[in-house]
Amino acid sequence: MEIGGGFFGTIISALFVGLIVGALGRLIVPGKQDMPIWLTIVIGIAAALVGTAIMASFTSSFWLTLIVQVALAAVGVYLIAMMRGGRRRHSPA
Repeated sequence: MEIGGGFFGTIISALFVGLIVGALGRLIVPGKQDMPIWLTIVIGIAAALVGTAIMASFTSSFWLTLIVQVALAAVGVYLIAMMRGGRRRHSPA
């Protein structure tokens, strides 16, 4: 078992890429998103996987793939923020 390689390296890489892609996606969405960092990472990982799968058949360009991943993360952050915001009840003033 290697430390930093193999399965554990893949997990660490996925978390790191998910954090970066999710954070960039959050920066694109206007306003404050009330969501924990773990949810941002999950959205980022999902966006990275889906973006890679989509772009694999079109190009091998890192930058184009990253743009698609970040766009997908922004859509994911927006949708989750809307769902989370819609469930919150505001007390009358």
